[in-house]
Amino acid sequence: MRNQAAWWRGAVRGALAAILLGLFWNIQEPRGLFLQAELGLSAFCFSEPVLLLVERQNGSVASPKEPTSASGPDWARLEPVRLSGDGRHFVLAQTGKRFYVWGLNYDHDETGRLLEDYWQTEWARVVEDFQQMKQLGANLVRVHLQVGRFLEAPDRPNQRSLEQLARLVQLAEQTGLYLDITGLGCYHKKEVPPWYDQLPEAQRWEAQARFWEAVARTCARSPAVFCYDLMNEPVLPGAGKKETDWLLGEFGGKYFVQRISLDLAGRTPQQVARAWVDRLVGAIRQYDKEHLITVGEIPWATVFPAARSIFHTKEMGDRLDFVSVHFYPEKGQVQKALKALAVYQLGKPLLVEEMFPLRCSLEELDAFVEASRPIADGWIGFFWGKMPSEYTHQKEDLLQAALTKSWLEYFQSKAPKILRP
Repeated sequence: MRNQAAWWRGAVRGALAAILLGLFWNIQEPRGLFLQAELGLSAFCFSEPVLLLVERQNGSVASPKEPTSASGPDWARLEPVRLSGDGRHFVLAQTGKRFYVWGLNYDHDETGRLLEDYWQTEWARVVEDFQQMKQLGANLVRVHLQVGRFLEAPDRPNQRSLEQLARLVQLAEQTGLYLDITGLGCYHKKEVPPWYDQLPEAQRWEAQARFWEAVARTCARSPAVFCYDLMNEPVLPGAGKKETDWLLGEFGGKYFVQRISLDLAGRTPQQVARAWVDRLVGAIRQYDKEHLITVGEIPWATVFPAARSIFHTKEMGDRLDFVSVHFYPEKGQVQKALKALAVYQLGKPLLVEEMFPLRCSLEELDAFVEASRPIADGWIGFFWGKMPSEYTHQKEDLLQAALTKSWLEYFQSKAPKILRP
């Protein structure tokens, strides 16, 4: 087993890295100056609202070449999820019943391996993990697809990976779990194809569009697809600053934050964000006109109360179907987190796409969940391939094991209250 400390650092996503600045970069105040100077992020405009990403989509299982349909009793258990008539909540398409997300991020295993590292050779483990997540009370699993595994060249998708994705979608159908399919990951920098990093912005966006065309074509007909998340935690460079690296913020050996541009080149952040979203949403909609689309955001309002999402402006319109934000409340600051979450009430469903009691107690995390129920439409935690009982017998890193065990027990006990309000 790999070094457990490294695993634990990687266990929590890049959102934590950006939100909890002292933990992520080991720096102190002034936070805003550091972010603007070092990261060059243009997501802090106090004269104008700030932005981040999100939008809609719908889909079904298809093989990379032709659509396929699942059969058997489990197919009928899943209704497609859509937006309510007023666009403010999730509902089941056939019954109109309101739908709440209670899900788990399935981003890597306990050793830090990403899903694509083992889903070909250890498929039985993936099947068991899905069954266990269902047993824990989840109704959704968030998976993170890596661009290097799905593109062999800018215009050539990896058919073997697409076939395995179709298999995963069918597994979700059979298990009765929805999928939040997050794409364009570059989490392991050494595995990012050199040709991809060398592409200029326009060509990089085109390659990203090819990625989403292939994924949407594969998944468009499955009721198990809850949404497509265009990219985990995208950011923009600062005005007048030219960046050289698409990835930033190494965290536990992984890169969860990614730039969508290296140079604004006289454009506003809003213009760049809109153009990028338009291109990728358009790619998806060629093959899937129904499933929801979103983008997982760093909630800058946690640090900067005046911050707003760059991907949910009037200019962006309804290109993104719902808001997804990543929250890790800090000890003694539940009210601060709730106040920041309220900033993302934008007349669309609001999903807490990542959460974990890393810097607060389980009681405080539960207080956050309970107090956010009037405005949130779902919450997604983490699962790293082990059930609570397995942490009981772990002989290393006992504190980490105890925390994860308690988290999973909480998640399981909370499920009935969330799913049957």
